[in-house]
Amino acid sequence: MQDQYHTIAATSYGEFKDKGSKFHAYAFPVESEDEIMQHLQEVKKEHFKARHHCYAYRLGMDKNNFRANDDGEPSSTAGKPILGQIDSFGVTNVFIVVVRYFGGTKLGVSGLINAYKTSAAEALNAAEIIQKTVCDIYQVAFEYAVMGDVMNAIKKLDLKMQNQDFGAAPKLEISIRQSEVEDTLVRLKAQIAKISVEEAATLEEFTLADIHYQRTV
Repeated sequence: MQDQYHTIAATSYGEFKDKGSKFHAYAFPVESEDEIMQHLQEVKKEHFKARHHCYAYRLGMDKNNFRANDDGEPSSTAGKPILGQIDSFGVTNVFIVVVRYFGGTKLGVSGLINAYKTSAAEALNAAEIIQKTVCDIYQVAFEYAVMGDVMNAIKKLDLKMQNQDFGAAPKLEISIRQSEVEDTLVRLKAQIAKISVEEAATLEEFTLADIHYQRTV
């Protein structure tokens, strides 16, 4: 489905050694570039004595947001091999940083490519790869007079509630699979208003509840 993708469940670690050089690879599930930079700074702080902190990431379901950084290694010997493993595993929303401690012996271009590729692969092999579904969060605001109808509609449609606020102006948030949003919203209105789906689809205005898009997760 267009609203599903594969990523890793949690941070994972892999390592590789060659001719005295040590490569520590960390793979992180991420949602934004800000989050990526935060993880990078944390790794740099932990490994402040290391010579290189090379990394790559890919974000989004279309996978068009990506970057590969060699951090001082010869061009295309570190970042691209790391990115290649992200793609080889078929995952996105993943950031991998590989920390190198130089062992005194140069590895050469082919040796570096192999080292960064292998360490990144080790980190991903250690990770749990999961499938995630993109959902849109909608807020439903209503009067207490129709609260029973709203709650029954949400239950019948088996919608997941994210937040609830039953203060002076009751409202709640529901999660809807992105590819099913249009159909689900029509069915939700039909259930609340106790009318047919066909009737709900033709409504120009829905007054029993204020239903608005909030965010995508």
